[in-house]
Amino acid sequence: MIAADDDFSGAPLLRTEFDLDSDHGPLVSAELTATALGLVELEINGQPVGPDVLTPGWSSYQWRIRYRSWDVTRLLPAPGEAAALGASLGNGWYRGRLGFQGGRGLYGDQLGLIARLDLRYADGHQQTVVTDESWRAGPSTSTENQIYDGQTIDARRAIPGWSSPGLDVSDWVGVHRLEFDHGLLTAPIGPPVIRHEAVEPVEVITSPSGRTLIDFGQNLVGWLRFSLTGPAGQEITIRHAEVLEHGELGSRPLRSAKATDRFILSGGEDFFEPTKTFHGFRYAEVDGWPGGLTLESAAAAGLEAVVVSSDLRRIGDFSCSDELVNQLHRNVVWGQRGNFLDVPTDCPQRDERLGWTGDIAAFAPTATYLFDVKDFLADWLRDLRAEQLSADGRVPFVAPDVIALGRSKNGPRDEPVTAIWGDAAVWVPWTLYQAYGDEDVLRAQYDSMTAHVRAIERNLSPTGLWDTGFQFADWLDPDAPPDKPADAKADKGVVATACAYRSADLTARTAELLDHDEDQQHFRKLAADLRQAFLDHYVDDQGIVQSDCATVYALAIHFGLLDADLRQRAGDRLAEVVEEAGYRVSTGFAGTPFVTWALSETGHTDAAYKLLLERECPSWLYPVTMGATTIWERWDSMLPDGTINPGEMTSFNHYALGAVADWMHKVVTGIDALEPGYRKIKIAPEPGGGLTWAKSSLVTPNGEVHGSWRLDGDQFSLDVTIPGGSTAQVELPDGTSEVVSSGEHRFTATVPHG
Repeated sequence: MIAADDDFSGAPLLRTEFDLDSDHGPLVSAELTATALGLVELEINGQPVGPDVLTPGWSSYQWRIRYRSWDVTRLLPAPGEAAALGASLGNGWYRGRLGFQGGRGLYGDQLGLIARLDLRYADGHQQTVVTDESWRAGPSTSTENQIYDGQTIDARRAIPGWSSPGLDVSDWVGVHRLEFDHGLLTAPIGPPVIRHEAVEPVEVITSPSGRTLIDFGQNLVGWLRFSLTGPAGQEITIRHAEVLEHGELGSRPLRSAKATDRFILSGGEDFFEPTKTFHGFRYAEVDGWPGGLTLESAAAAGLEAVVVSSDLRRIGDFSCSDELVNQLHRNVVWGQRGNFLDVPTDCPQRDERLGWTGDIAAFAPTATYLFDVKDFLADWLRDLRAEQLSADGRVPFVAPDVIALGRSKNGPRDEPVTAIWGDAAVWVPWTLYQAYGDEDVLRAQYDSMTAHVRAIERNLSPTGLWDTGFQFADWLDPDAPPDKPADAKADKGVVATACAYRSADLTARTAELLDHDEDQQHFRKLAADLRQAFLDHYVDDQGIVQSDCATVYALAIHFGLLDADLRQRAGDRLAEVVEEAGYRVSTGFAGTPFVTWALSETGHTDAAYKLLLERECPSWLYPVTMGATTIWERWDSMLPDGTINPGEMTSFNHYALGAVADWMHKVVTGIDALEPGYRKIKIAPEPGGGLTWAKSSLVTPNGEVHGSWRLDGDQFSLDVTIPGGSTAQVELPDGTSEVVSSGEHRFTATVPHG
């Protein structure tokens, strides 16, 4: 591992030159393997080595530093000729400002690079180029770079050919070795971050105060890029935000994040792309554009927003006859794309962007349907496991756990054991297993799963309930005050005990699958004891669950805490509670993923549809009517008068409340798994809500499954396609069912409509 002798404003360039060996025949292959403390962009002979950006991403650097490898054969010249290998470093997550506590350099105070280039020739000869003290370091065009605050690029500092051979580096400085534990190096499991697509401006606006604003029409994650010629030294400033508030850039939700890029012109033709930061934004405020910015001048400069995210394959889709619902689903997709940036973050725009465990615990079933996230989440779970097992089994609120680092780099890791947030250790691997049918994720995470449940067990009160200690519980209940997001209607003990039962039950099932017989018996008994304690203390003989609100019924029903008679009574009461609220959403993080499920499971699908289709705030469709293009953190992140919610936490791109899409996929269009990995498929659509058609598709491990239904009066038709190697149980709304094998099938039924 080497570091530059001069930090060069947090963005040094490192380079070396070498001659390709001659007399060994043609070059057969060349592979570059590298990683960095900080961010690194690698070039050979002036060309990027790959499409990835923000490499090596963010992991729990104390335990895992991931490297990446690239086939760079195409970039190298013929044997006997000279080549150069260059690296551009940045602060990134390793050394930059990180976390809402404002910490800097939480992982280390020096940027570093370790790289190895292996060349193989036709006669078997191998040549190796490594990072050593012969490398040189110089300044880049970047004078500031922070993920939260943005990047400043001064084109006057550009060094043409900095990563090409023959450059005069006599005025560059040397490098020095860094002490580094090579045992931390690990191959990545998940995909790299890439430029996913580019979005062009749809409008240039002059704000009431005279500011120039660009609207890209979509809340996205990434940066702007453009080419421009203008006076040397002229500075263009670009501020980013997700919304406008009364016509001006709505930057208050960013909190302390500046989200500002600055570009200083050289006097010649300059290309700007700030790849050492990223922003969550739909709007950009531009100041200093030569000649003024219009749609025409933006197009002439090739100005566009670059969308960055982890390289995830889209596998699931959904659409229906209600365009507002379709926009809601698109918002869910964009929310996942923007927040699945190496780590499943809560939000991509403010001074946070952390891997909150509660968000992904709620959203994992939806995530696994929309994109192939098997490797992405398996990689993140390795960080969760490392952080957790360093803290006596207590799952951190965020992974990587910069909250603990912000308190003390070497102090005790004392996060309390919490429901939902901590339950991510169990719920996420189990969801991956159900979606993709691979037991390896359960094996890899088994110690993490059991450690969490044992930590819960240690925190139960003498009554057998989990009713002590701190809990987020039904976080962001819409009835909670903006400044007190934990003040929910749902009793925290009810929520926590229900979640404890679910985690114990899933861990018992995992132990059985993996032949851990003693553990299976232990966790099965723990689950039974938790269930009984829940019934004894929280449920009366009429099925009324303590605190009598939608969330507690949703959890009790969907998690299987109630026997048949009580379950139906609780379902009936849930339907009443939902109706009493005017079919507006009354649940927070704990209840929202499960409330429509609980209604459907107890025969109240009509109420679930009314809940889904309600447009008044709080509801899933209220943000859509307000122009949302991603899922909001709060149901009312923007108030009806166009004012941003006064709460400190007000993000316009938070995927967690989009967890309802799981119900849309599996109930509205009816595609669900009867066995892990969809070896056996259930297709049981439940039409309602006035929808006249709906369709969905999913690429399963065996191939693509399609389901499409249409309702014409009382005539229902269903078309399905089942992939080879799978069978499906098709259940029609009139109660008939049939098992079919691979191929295309059509079914019809007569059902009541209205």
